Amino acid sequence: MIFLRAAQREFAQTAVAVFVALFAIMLTTQLIRLLGQAAGGATASEAVAALLGFSALNYLPVLLSLTLFIAILLSLSRVYRDSEMAVWFSCGVPLTQWIRPVLRFALPIVAVIAVLALFLTPWANDKREDYQERMDQRGDVARVSPGAFRESAAGDRIFFVESISDENGENSRVKNIFINSIQHGRMGVMVAANGHTMVAENGDKFVVLTNGRRYEGEPGSNEHRIMEFDSYAIRMETKETKQAERAARNLSTFDLVTNWIPLNQGELLWRIGIPLSALTLALLAIPLSFVNPRAGRTSNLLFALLTFMVYSNLLSVSRAWVVQGKMPFGVGVWVVHVLMFVVLVGMFWKRLAVFSVWRRQ
Repeated sequence: MIFLRAAQREFAQTAVAVFVALFAIMLTTQLIRLLGQAAGGATASEAVAALLGFSALNYLPVLLSLTLFIAILLSLSRVYRDSEMAVWFSCGVPLTQWIRPVLRFALPIVAVIAVLALFLTPWANDKREDYQERMDQRGDVARVSPGAFRESAAGDRIFFVESISDENGENSRVKNIFINSIQHGRMGVMVAANGHTMVAENGDKFVVLTNGRRYEGEPGSNEHRIMEFDSYAIRMETKETKQAERAARNLSTFDLVTNWIPLNQGELLWRIGIPLSALTLALLAIPLSFVNPRAGRTSNLLFALLTFMVYSNLLSVSRAWVVQGKMPFGVGVWVVHVLMFVVLVGMFWKRLAVFSVWRRQ
């Protein structure tokens, strides 16, 4: 009982520290990427927080799987380094006795990983895609940010405004406007001190510039025209809604099963493989955690990291083969896990043989 409580406490404390570190790294890298896209106009600044949340849900299954593996590995490695494992062996506790506390700690986390991989992650990917499409379909007025250059939805205009004052959601006043556009092979630059947005009876949106100038000419030519205007209306285009086919990673697990095509089979194989690999890796951490107190402390960690990468790559390869039709789903769904289970049994047999020799001495 003391043995189980000590192991559970050690695993939990290490897992919390590892998860916080990995989650912080993931959030930081995703935030930097999204902020870079927002600065370049590819993503709306108000969408960064929502997209960051969807990305976090997408990466959670892999993060939890890696957390579980590293937590058990580090905890048992510490037991070896501090010679506590020798004490447990002296008390008649073989290496296989660690399977019970590891499973008691790992099974609830594996269940959470399964729920995330099969249900929440597809939902988050689908919502992220829908949200991104809504942001891409905004009108040009919604794309304009004060003090920054922005491209229109059609890609034929570049806007810059110094300030925007919202009055009633459909009528906004803008100051110091710059618009660069190309029409019929001629480049036009318009500048105006003031302007406002307007919605026509048919629903079209316009930006009306007042008291400004338009400079027009062909690139590479010395002929230019300068026109002054009291009022100049520019129609703001909105990107048309595209009914694109949903990607397999955005489909629910039920949809993958009902539409039994190779692409959906590969996605289902991946979702099933994440929790199974997490459980196998948790058990693999037991023999992988062996550390010689008198030798280096990083050799087993490097080997464990290599094992994780090989396992993940094998899952990706089997997924690709199922999608390409090179391997049937019934084989791909278990072949990698059985292979790693054979490796697991072999490593346990090797460690138990060492334990038997140590007991006879």
